[in-house]
Amino acid sequence: MAPKSGSKSGSPSTQSSKSEKTAKLGSNVDALLERLMNIGKPGTGIGTSISERDQAKVLHDCKDILMSQPMCVELEPPLCICGDIHGQFSDLMRIFNKISFFFMLVIPKYTKFPNETNYLFLGDYVDRGRMNLETILYLVCCKVKYPQTFFLLRGNHETSIVNRIYGFYEEIVRRYQSPRLYQLYQEVFDCMPLTALVGGRILCMHGGLSPEMWGTTMPLTKLLNSIHRPLQDPPNPSLPLDLLWADPDLDTRGYRTSVRGVSCTFGEMVVNKLTEKFDIDMIVRAHQVVQDGYEFFANRKLVTIFSAPHYCGQFDNAAAVMTVSESLECSFKIFRPKFPREQDAGHEV
Repeated sequence: MAPKSGSKSGSPSTQSSKSEKTAKLGSNVDALLERLMNIGKPGTGIGTSISERDQAKVLHDCKDILMSQPMCVELEPPLCICGDIHGQFSDLMRIFNKISFFFMLVIPKYTKFPNETNYLFLGDYVDRGRMNLETILYLVCCKVKYPQTFFLLRGNHETSIVNRIYGFYEEIVRRYQSPRLYQLYQEVFDCMPLTALVGGRILCMHGGLSPEMWGTTMPLTKLLNSIHRPLQDPPNPSLPLDLLWADPDLDTRGYRTSVRGVSCTFGEMVVNKLTEKFDIDMIVRAHQVVQDGYEFFANRKLVTIFSAPHYCGQFDNAAAVMTVSESLECSFKIFRPKFPREQDAGHEV
């Protein structure tokens, strides 16, 4: 919105300063995205082509954007939803390629594409993979470049108690010798939303349904937006912890303690009760490896999505992304593990 005529904020020098700042921000993000897409060429490793200072700038901007948006982001379809990535950068690029998002970064005719479709990621961007930094930095840059159409939820691996152990912290210290850079990323994680509501009918989170949702009399979005940020590692038990950690379980009727030692499991009855209580149609979550990339629960009222094929190089699982049409019809694009000499390009389900 243009400043009002004659206002202090509308002075030529101030307008020029704002324009320069905006141009500089866009230029910085575009440059980082270009460098990340060139990873793998000689002399293009992240440690040599992208400085700690470059990352600090975009992380600061991302944090401001996240804090300007609610803890439960309300999105309108059409929409593409992705599950766990876990530092599998080449697979992330493969997913973007197949859903046409990747091309809009390099082909001019796709420039306006993100304005037509929302993108939602369900968390667990880091740990266990080989390219955690490339993965999270790429996604952060996309969030800064497209703040109104590109959304990143927090997963349990975006908590320090987890990512200090499972690879992210070690990778940053090894590549940049900078615990401070790790802290900057963690500050961004602490500002990420925990949930999204799509078309008012589809509730999305990384983990699952909390016992605190069972007993509340608050409307759904009011309850979810009551969680304050920045949110450091949440206590056990708590609503935010369950949104990050809880799992559906066929052998659980209501709730019970999880074998993970954190949070809980919940059964089909809980899904049925809470979808009815909050007048929603479906729960979409991630957090667990599923063989075909997606798996239904509770008569298709809940679906788990996992978007890291051949997870950790040890599983033969496929990956999936879920698309939601304007009429809230859901479909899945499957990505089979891409082993040497295999040219599977994914298919629709």
